[in-house]
Amino acid sequence: MDKSEILNQIKFNKDGLIPAIVQDEKTNQVLMLAYINRESLEKTLEEGKTCFYSRSRRELWFKGSTSGNTQLVKKILLDCDNDTMLILVEQKGVACHTGHYSCFFKEIKGDKIEEINVEPPGLLRNQPTERAKSSQGENGDEQPETDHEIIHEIYQVIQDRKLNYKSDSYICKLLANSEDMLPKKIGEEAAEVIIALKDKDKNAIIHEVADLWFHTLVALGSCNISPQDVFKELKKRRK
Repeated sequence: MDKSEILNQIKFNKDGLIPAIVQDEKTNQVLMLAYINRESLEKTLEEGKTCFYSRSRRELWFKGSTSGNTQLVKKILLDCDNDTMLILVEQKGVACHTGHYSCFFKEIKGDKIEEINVEPPGLLRNQPTERAKSSQGENGDEQPETDHEIIHEIYQVIQDRKLNYKSDSYICKLLANSEDMLPKKIGEEAAEVIIALKDKDKNAIIHEVADLWFHTLVALGSCNISPQDVFKELKKRRK
């Protein structure tokens, strides 16, 4: 059966779309729901990466084309009526633009909606994830990884600390003092960057900028602003 025969059996709705549920192949965690039309399904089959149709922008979009959080397709399943799709993927980075691993991170509890921890097992713990392992050489030396991934990984830890308080966590301490300690730390780190720049000390600049970035990520997390929101702002300015 060729590709056109397969596509002809898919029951797209009156708008030419079919809902696609995306699920982590390893953990079976539901990551997101998006829509696919005939052309985006063709792209998905050709590229082996998820391609969807944006109803708001009215255009095709490859998952991770700007964020780098791509989804490698492992299996595509159809329901009994051929009008709903389940895509099993290997998720690179996070699935949600908020920085959460899954888009489904809110639970209705009684009369309120609460954020819950939806990170995959191991991602927020000390043991290395598959992604972390893959970034190491044979001797355990770190190899370059996609730049954005460490940003999202740290942000996920921050989100987890908001939901799961740990008395010995520095992040929890910063979040608990987000109106006093956190702004003060950001000011201190910014001053350290300035000093390092004046001294033209490359190693010190790298170290101090990393400190500044870390505390800034905590500040973003405390305000429920994701790194992706900042990326979007930078992209707007670039244009």
